[in-house]
Amino acid sequence: MKTYSLRPTAKGIIIALTGSLLTSMPSVAQQNSNSADKQAQEKAEVITVTGSRIARTELTATSPVYTVNELQLATDQVVSVEDILRKLPQAAAGANSTGATVGDSLGASTIDLRGLGQNRTLVLVNGSRVVPFSFRNAVDVNAIPAGLIKRVEVLTGGAAAVYGADAVAGVVNFILDDQYEGFETTAGLEYTDGGGEVYNLDVTMGAGFDDGRGNVTAYVGYSKREALLAGDRDFTRGTATNVAGNGGNFTDVASGNSFAFNNAGDLVDEAQFDDIAPERFLLQPMERLSGNVFFNYDLVEDTLQMYGRAMITQVRVTGAGSTGQTPVSVSETISISQDSPFLTDAVSDLLTFDENGIAQVAVQKGLGLGLQETRTVRNTFQFQLGFRGDITDFIGWDIYGQYGRTDGTAKVYNNAIRQDFQGLANTRNIFGPTDFSDLSSPIIHSNRERIQSVINLTVSGDSADFFELPAGPIGFAIGYEYRDEQGTQTPGTALSSGTAYGLGGISLIDAEFDTKEIYGEILVPLLSDMPFIKELSVEAAYRNSDYSNVDSATTDKFGISWAVNDQLRFRATQQTAIRAPNLGEFAGPEVGLSLALFDPESASFIPRLGGRFDGDPCLDGRGDAAQCARLNAAAPGTEFDTSAALYTFGGNDTIQPEESETTSIGVVYTPDVAEGLDITLDYYDIEITDAVSQIQPIAALTSCYIDDPFEGNPLCGAVLRDPATGLISQTLVNDFNLASLTQSGFDVGVRLQLGTLGDSFENVTFSYQGNIVDEQSRQNNATVAALDCKGTFGSSCTGDFASILQADYRHRATVDFEVSDIAVQLGWRYIGDVVLAGPSNDVDIDAQSYLDVSATYRFADAYEVTFGIDNLLDEEPPLPESGANFFGTVSDYDTIGRTIGVTFRFRP
Repeated sequence: MKTYSLRPTAKGIIIALTGSLLTSMPSVAQQNSNSADKQAQEKAEVITVTGSRIARTELTATSPVYTVNELQLATDQVVSVEDILRKLPQAAAGANSTGATVGDSLGASTIDLRGLGQNRTLVLVNGSRVVPFSFRNAVDVNAIPAGLIKRVEVLTGGAAAVYGADAVAGVVNFILDDQYEGFETTAGLEYTDGGGEVYNLDVTMGAGFDDGRGNVTAYVGYSKREALLAGDRDFTRGTATNVAGNGGNFTDVASGNSFAFNNAGDLVDEAQFDDIAPERFLLQPMERLSGNVFFNYDLVEDTLQMYGRAMITQVRVTGAGSTGQTPVSVSETISISQDSPFLTDAVSDLLTFDENGIAQVAVQKGLGLGLQETRTVRNTFQFQLGFRGDITDFIGWDIYGQYGRTDGTAKVYNNAIRQDFQGLANTRNIFGPTDFSDLSSPIIHSNRERIQSVINLTVSGDSADFFELPAGPIGFAIGYEYRDEQGTQTPGTALSSGTAYGLGGISLIDAEFDTKEIYGEILVPLLSDMPFIKELSVEAAYRNSDYSNVDSATTDKFGISWAVNDQLRFRATQQTAIRAPNLGEFAGPEVGLSLALFDPESASFIPRLGGRFDGDPCLDGRGDAAQCARLNAAAPGTEFDTSAALYTFGGNDTIQPEESETTSIGVVYTPDVAEGLDITLDYYDIEITDAVSQIQPIAALTSCYIDDPFEGNPLCGAVLRDPATGLISQTLVNDFNLASLTQSGFDVGVRLQLGTLGDSFENVTFSYQGNIVDEQSRQNNATVAALDCKGTFGSSCTGDFASILQADYRHRATVDFEVSDIAVQLGWRYIGDVVLAGPSNDVDIDAQSYLDVSATYRFADAYEVTFGIDNLLDEEPPLPESGANFFGTVSDYDTIGRTIGVTFRFRP
């Protein structure tokens, strides 16, 4: 028995998923699905189904899996994994190329299944974990070589009993071609009006050796994405960001006289501001170089195999970072001496000097350094070495060790080292445009290293060596996994000490934990070949996880699969999952930022941080008067400078694992009366308790003073007031096991292969994949009512502030056909209408549709050209009245516009 497929392999998974019709991915098929199913069954030996470690012969599984196959990847002209994710109905935006997310992403792209949070989605490559880049356990999928992906499987719902912690919302498994034979090169270009061009070139080669006992596959790829600026899109015009001009605005404190210098150096009466919004990044420029090697070799033919991989990627991204892009400026009161050589008579006449010849002047002045940029260089390495073989004819083993490391350095450009501004005033002219470029040099934002080490041993097979039940042998898998997680982050001295302009919002982290896990699965065939029961089986899984930093935890799974006949199959699972606290949650120190960065009324406001603070209800009249008085708030109308208050956030060393329970019930229908028709319908229900959550100031203030203004409301304690002034002094946004998240809905898949229509259209196929959310809610803590999140947008319902759209319906539908040597696909992506999450729901966004088209021409056997257009009608993103997180819109929508791509592929 050759059992080299104990882990999910490319060959095993595609046979399993094709045969069981667990997917409904559009494709240009050569035959109908029923005949494909029969052929797959004939070829099947021992395979591994995604979501299980049991090698099995039947082509069924209890957990629904959605697959993007190789043909669809080529049709979509995938350059980066982000190109795949934005078209999945089950996936929210996550962190992406727009950078409209938290500064911790530093240009990364992440996966967020169901919108439950990027930290609740487990990412695998060929069945094993991918090293995260962040302390929140998110994986930068830019590090995965898109050109080597054969298929992507998305298993939604908990899978912790099989794969361990973090698989709460689901698992995304990228299957890379690790046994390629031949040579292939691909070159591509994506173009969008105004900038944002993407270029890519990759080469894949592989060969067998030693009479087929071994194989080596190598891949090298390069891609580059140019910047796209906000000024190149019409929808950004209403989102001005005005900053003090480089000439400076001045107010004499004693008299109130105000004057300014324009950028030409002329003295004027009106304050001067520059709108820098058009120069902000709409799409962050990126450059990526990737090299990968895979090998396998039969040390003892058909009995013992050695295998491994080396994956190395360097990504260079220029974006906003935690300091934002707003140009650095000064806004403070300085002392001006009457005998300063820089004073002109016109300026002196506007100032009031005391008996010591000193005037106090409030200054707002840009330093003329341009927009800030955070440039990140991130290197990702992952090495794996494993051995697998047979114990008996029906039992095999697989052991591997894996080491992964992501290290990155981020530098901030066009910032400056802050010196005493009074000293600057004595050495240079601050009146009018002045060259401060000598203060500017690249400033270290942070140095980060993230390490993950894994050792895994699995023994799997079935009972055929010893006994069989009437319906077949019992399948099983047992194993042990050790995983060590380490992370260090060193913030740049200038930003962390405050000697540079702007708070960096970064902290020193040096943390580590490990986990020791034992797991087991069993698959029991109960009945077969009976009336109304072609096959009935049950399966179960269990895992015990012993963590070094938190309490140990157990997870389990129970599933049932019932094939009524060749046309109809039912499946169901009930499973628990956990998400252990990541390094950032249990070891992250408290960090303080100016509350002004989150205040839309402040000149320091950073748009991507919007939706977290909208003012003090006690000052603007929205708050309950009795509650405001009870908590010693300042009187309505009192001026409040948010730059004097702090927004603090950080980890919590008492935090415990999140727990979740997932139920799925599904049906697969392939009727004989409609040859070529496949239908899948799966219901899912996910309930997460003790979810790590943070109370944002807007939520705490709304609950305390508007919605629930009762004495003792615990959320009032999340906002501290200065006892002397009654103004907000600090908001607390630390991590706690506070929240409960629920989501239920349906995944629907339909594939209809019509064959030839008329005289010209061949292999006509219709495919549909949709997600319907039946219920979705978020309860931030037990003292407040759950918030209805179904069909909403806004930060109130987001999983971790990377995605803020919770549409209750999404789909992707395609029609494929061939005309002569040209394969064509027409696609329709749809996002249902949503309202702003919150009590009023008074802001809405209409449903959005995107049409895509592509065509592939194959010629001379070795050549292939694909031409495609995404967002064919150049739909602009919606602009809600409030609740946006990105230039007045929501970053989950297409903010780039029409994209034209062409790819050339050569396979000799």
